[in-house]
Amino acid sequence: MPAFVTLDCLSFAAPDGRVLLDNLSLAFGPERTGLVGRNGVGKTTLVRLILGELAPSAGFVRVCGRVGVLRQTLQPPPGASVADLLGVTHALSRLRRIEAGEGTEDDLADADWTLEARLAEALAGVGLPDLDLDRPAASLSGGQTTRAALAGLIAAEPDLLILDEPTNNLDVEARILVAETLDRWKGGAIVVSHDRALLRRMDRVIELTSLGAEVYGGGYDLYVERKAEAEAAAERGLSDARKAVARVARNVQVAAERKARRDGVGKRFGASGSMPRILAGGLKRRAEEGAGRGALLAERLKAGAAEDLAEAEAQVERVRRLAFELPPSGLAAGKPVLAFQDVAFAYAGAAPLVRGLSFRLAGPERLAVIGPNGTGKTTILRLAAGELEPAAGHIARGVRTVFLDQQTALLRAEETLVEAFLRLNPAATPNAARAALARFLFRNTAADKPVAALSGGERLRAALACTLMGDRPPGLLILDEPTNHLDLDSIGAVEAALSGYDGALLVVSHDPDFLAAIGIGRTVAL
Repeated sequence: MPAFVTLDCLSFAAPDGRVLLDNLSLAFGPERTGLVGRNGVGKTTLVRLILGELAPSAGFVRVCGRVGVLRQTLQPPPGASVADLLGVTHALSRLRRIEAGEGTEDDLADADWTLEARLAEALAGVGLPDLDLDRPAASLSGGQTTRAALAGLIAAEPDLLILDEPTNNLDVEARILVAETLDRWKGGAIVVSHDRALLRRMDRVIELTSLGAEVYGGGYDLYVERKAEAEAAAERGLSDARKAVARVARNVQVAAERKARRDGVGKRFGASGSMPRILAGGLKRRAEEGAGRGALLAERLKAGAAEDLAEAEAQVERVRRLAFELPPSGLAAGKPVLAFQDVAFAYAGAAPLVRGLSFRLAGPERLAVIGPNGTGKTTILRLAAGELEPAAGHIARGVRTVFLDQQTALLRAEETLVEAFLRLNPAATPNAARAALARFLFRNTAADKPVAALSGGERLRAALACTLMGDRPPGLLILDEPTNHLDLDSIGAVEAALSGYDGALLVVSHDPDFLAAIGIGRTVAL
């Protein structure tokens, strides 16, 4: 089948001149493609180029067929209904006029007679079978909004779906429903995601890097395996090329020294007067010609080795990867960290959200709070952090605690990263603040960026640096969906650091890979 989208030598530069995409040629057909890459590498830019929202600096985008897009951030306008969110308001109104006997000839000609059946099937597929289409869209939760919008796209039956982080704010059950919906989808799909469980269900994975785009057949696990093999091969090639450059330089130097010794012997012999002048002149000419040929050969060898080295270097992406170790918290095994005893909580005017909850953390234990959206997981974290007080029961806290919510609210929008670090660590010096921030990739002037200018992933990195790299690391770290705004490389770095953290962890996350990687030993299910 022909491709739905073809990129031909596509390039795009940001307004500041930074090249995001360079000479990119790709095709997207009826397969499911996972699109991955570090934050800022150009994934969203590529999507906008496909949708025609941006114009390429060079090259072409060709679209054949209809494209439906699910945005990462969905904000229905004020007064919008669920039908508006699904994009079916006018089509449903036409059917209702026909049912009421008020339809025009145009209504009859343009009616989509199977729309309601397709909508019902699509909504059931995303776990919203009884959703009222006249309900205000603003009354839906974030997860419901995402699933409803996806159902609208499925019912519209485009040739190609583009989904931008479709599972970002969904609980485990909803993530499975979205994944199963994609499994049933017969058209093409481009899925921008860091959800490893979802990426495992893709037909192929395309990674965008500063070197371009690399296509890996199969799902996430095969992508990881083959990427590691390719990186290792590229590093070996670079090492071999560097050795070859050094070897050529040594050989050229040795040859030059040998020639210099021979020439020296000849000069001394000629100067002795024992050689006829005509013979001495011939030897001198041959020596000069040999020197020229030797120099030319040496330059060719050097140029060839340098060219091989440049080619090998071009195959290795040089990026600053996030990698850090957390300082020890000094938390002793068995030390009481946190205890909930018959805790209850309700927001004003609402039914109790938490009832009779009891659990304990001691020493460097790791516990995850799991359950569907809306069951009170974040509320439990806020109770544990002391931001809320229980309506009944008792909460005991035994160690210094830091809570990183999804908005990283402990950072203030108007302050720079250095100012935030010094506020949260009053005993630190500006040099110590900059050194700590540098370990989280905020080097030099980046440490002077205002918090308001940071992306979601940057805010989490900054919050981790400010809270964990001070002179008093917390004994208990509370995390609410910490991977939501991180790319795959950063998730791996955070997992590696937290797995070696010697303090206690209390975590809410819908990412089972993340929970397994950081060694969660117990769960509280809601």
